[in-house]
Amino acid sequence: MSEKMIKATLVKSLIGQKQGTKRTIDALGLRKLNYSKEFKDTPEVRGMLFKVKHMVRVEEI
Repeated sequence: MSEKMIKATLVKSLIGQKQGTKRTIDALGLRKLNYSKEFKDTPEVRGMLFKVKHMVRVEEI
């Protein structure tokens, strides 16, 4: 049984964002604009992505 995966892409700049938002993006490993990364679909990752939903594009793979 394969686990569900989520692909997150950073689509908005970190300039002018609050420190907590910057730290969440850094913890997700999204380094620069249009950088994508795949994650396992877990409640922890979903919560982090929800916090920065205005800055990322999320797709289910």
